Amino acid sequence: MWKPSSSGPATPNYSPEPSRPVPPAPAAEPASRPPVASGGDQATLGKGLVIKGEITGSESLFIDGKIEGSITLPGNRVTVGRNGQVASTITAREFVILGKVRGNVAASDRVDIRAEGALTGDVTAARISIEDGAFFKGGIDIRKADAKPGAAAAVAATPETPKPVQV
Repeated sequence: MWKPSSSGPATPNYSPEPSRPVPPAPAAEPASRPPVASGGDQATLGKGLVIKGEITGSESLFIDGKIEGSITLPGNRVTVGRNGQVASTITAREFVILGKVRGNVAASDRVDIRAEGALTGDVTAARISIEDGAFFKGGIDIRKADAKPGAAAAVAATPETPKPVQV
């Protein structure tokens, strides 16, 4: 047993446990995963997943796999990653495309097709952005975001020709 007061070698024969290697942090892909809004959660479908059916929910979704069916996330963001392949009708607040999408898109706020992205289908949104190098084939319907929630309903309810009112 080693005693600190004994004269002898300054280092004990005891060797500490070797340091264990720390697993490397996953490499972040800043271009394929845009930052999520600070207040919400985001679900992720990895590139090994294939889903056929309907997706609904109340959180944002990052898709890197394959999806066939409808996606309805009206108050959230849907992001299709570089490896993502979607054949679907999509309803969301925001829609960002880095992969391939075939189907109609309805966004209450904006649609963003990045340079690597491809969209074949019609778009209905308040704003749309198509980067150089992106592929888009379809129609665009720009709808202004309603400043007053009842304004669009009042315009839609007003007939073109007045009808007599019965009292």
